[in-house]
Amino acid sequence: MAQINPSILSADFARLADEAAAVQGADWLHVDVMDGHFVPNLTLGVPVVESLSKATGTPLDCHLMIEDPDRWAPQYVEAGAGSVTFHAEAAAAPVRLAREIRAKGARAAMALKPATPIEPYEDLLPELDMLLVMTVEPGFGGQAFLDIMLPKIRRTRQLIDKHGLQLWLQVDGGVSASTIERCAEAGADVFVAGSAVYGAEDPAAAVRALRRRAQEATARGCAH
Repeated sequence: MAQINPSILSADFARLADEAAAVQGADWLHVDVMDGHFVPNLTLGVPVVESLSKATGTPLDCHLMIEDPDRWAPQYVEAGAGSVTFHAEAAAAPVRLAREIRAKGARAAMALKPATPIEPYEDLLPELDMLLVMTVEPGFGGQAFLDIMLPKIRRTRQLIDKHGLQLWLQVDGGVSASTIERCAEAGADVFVAGSAVYGAEDPAAAVRALRRRAQEATARGCAH
């Protein structure tokens, strides 16, 4: 089942509660947390996540593009996030951190930047609930999708299947009506979409259309 997670990075920050309501039917709301250090941009932090979790019934998927996630990630679970993603490149002790996130009651996820290979992290996969393959360089919304990430998505799906894991495979960056099918065919099942949703006239309809495209592409892939 394909999941669509609209990214509020593309929403109107002055109207976040309304923007969350505008994507009725989304599986999760994707919240990009940037600290201006791990990535050049600066976005929102714990207080906004806390307020947003009270203002919407859609669970929050927090993607931490920050230094020292070992220290900060647990606070996002306490603030109401249902899933917390830390970067492999930033975590000092990824296994311990994943276990701590899970122990606090959220799904634990790990993200890989485009240049970071999946293979060194194969043994760590059972500790995770989701793996995020970035399909752009993290830090800015609205970037063009990197086609060269498709083989990495395929390899990641093969590793997940090899170990028989119920692990979600998320893609984030440049996901739109024109790229989502390729991601789904490569094995992704959770899709972060920013401008493709919030740039649409009817964001909720855009979510439904993206999900349908992804599911049809997945079905085609399974038929081969």
